[in-house]
Amino acid sequence: MSSRQAQNTGTREVRDAHRFDTDRLEDYMRSHVESFQGPLEVRQFKGGQSNPTYLLTAPSGRYVMRRKPPGRLLKSAHAVDREFRVISALYAADFPVPRPLALCKDEEVVGTMFYIMEFVEGRIFWDLDLPDCEPEERTAIYGNANQVIADLHSFDVARIGLADYGKPGNYFERQISRWTGQYQASETGKIDEMDRLIAWLPDHIPGDESASVVHGDYRLDNMVFHPTEPRVIAVLDWELSTIGHPLGDFTYHLMSWQMPEIGIGSTGLAGKDLDALGIPAEEDYVSMYCERTGRPDGISNRNFYSAYNFFRLAAILQGIAGRVRDGTAASAHAAQAGQAVLPLARIGWQFAEQAG
Repeated sequence: MSSRQAQNTGTREVRDAHRFDTDRLEDYMRSHVESFQGPLEVRQFKGGQSNPTYLLTAPSGRYVMRRKPPGRLLKSAHAVDREFRVISALYAADFPVPRPLALCKDEEVVGTMFYIMEFVEGRIFWDLDLPDCEPEERTAIYGNANQVIADLHSFDVARIGLADYGKPGNYFERQISRWTGQYQASETGKIDEMDRLIAWLPDHIPGDESASVVHGDYRLDNMVFHPTEPRVIAVLDWELSTIGHPLGDFTYHLMSWQMPEIGIGSTGLAGKDLDALGIPAEEDYVSMYCERTGRPDGISNRNFYSAYNFFRLAAILQGIAGRVRDGTAASAHAAQAGQAVLPLARIGWQFAEQAG
């Protein structure tokens, strides 16, 4: 097992900053979770850096709780009620997400809003090159991940009850404004490339106004794969989901192919022998997605999308660095996040320069 896989796999005792009254949660679950029977054992998942996530074990089964972190938070962040809404709609539409069980807005129970969903038993891959898999299985794993994001972007949002899950139109304009604000609210030092991207991006937004459900953080370690089959059985961490541009979402996923080693645990696939590994090359992966989503002409303006996504990820990680400063970050490894902001911004600005 790699160091990153070991670092993020499994659970630990609940961190002091994220403790709560277990008895109160147990009382709530007796009233709101069908067939629940205590007593309750609570552990905290190692992985993840945003909303604290807990494994709840009881005689009636295993459950997962996601809650807002305690303390001072950025506006619009950590909307666990939105997570619950989107997974409820997608579960009803037979998309692979955990079964949602209960949403609690009463902050008296555990101190912040939370929701409970089923625990999905399977494999989470924290290393993009899948070191414990054979080439044939790697090919199938990436092929299925591609199919799942294509399926997500193909839903009729009105038909699944999510027409009002995000504002219509001007997606990139609103996202650039949002992440600029959150970056500046968490800023811990001057980064010239971020300032350049903040100025450049609004003037280079493509005219295409396509819209779909977007995950917002679709990457391999946010998927649970079947224990023995190369098949996604649950997509996790919907905190950043909305109605948005599918190409913005898909090209964020493509960052896995573009990301060099920058000190945030994952080295990305850049520079690796993908053919020997059995992992599709970036262009082949794009072609798969375009075929599945009816885009025969491929993806135009990819340099813009890449510049935007590196900017966005840098802003997200700066937000995590800000929470480290404020003492509200959910992961012991969150402190690494701030170190990645500068290299991400530099890569983003390189894509902007290539776009012209």
